Amino acid sequence: MPTLYAKTEINAPRSHVWQVLMDKHQWFRWNTFFYDLSPDRPFRQGKTVRLSIKRVMGEEETQIEPLVTLVQPSVCLSLRYTAPGFRSEHWFELQDLGGDRTQYLHRETLSGTLTTLLLPFIRRDEQSGLRRMAQELKRYAEQGEKARV
Repeated sequence: MPTLYAKTEINAPRSHVWQVLMDKHQWFRWNTFFYDLSPDRPFRQGKTVRLSIKRVMGEEETQIEPLVTLVQPSVCLSLRYTAPGFRSEHWFELQDLGGDRTQYLHRETLSGTLTTLLLPFIRRDEQSGLRRMAQELKRYAEQGEKARV
């Protein structure tokens, strides 16, 4: 199964980074990769949310309705999107590095019969989107942490 990922160190406590990540109502302020289409649906394990993905700035959005498969507060959020012949799982993981620093890891695992057909067309843009989101989360969380101090 192909796996894409982005990782960054954020100069903010894990609890703060988690709060920013979970508050999808505010994603429009910092996140240009995922867009919240269902403000009334919080991240709750076993429930779906409506999101839109924009892999490349200026392209049309792709709407998805992933299932929230895991919510482990301040540690991990997992979303799974399935379509005929295609499955995508996003894992957002936070690790406390001490000294009010957090490591953020966003992994996406792709599977299904259509993956071999789709992956050559989306791999670079999808990887770029994951990296862009990681950097945007870093900037936003660090700015918010400075404002709190």
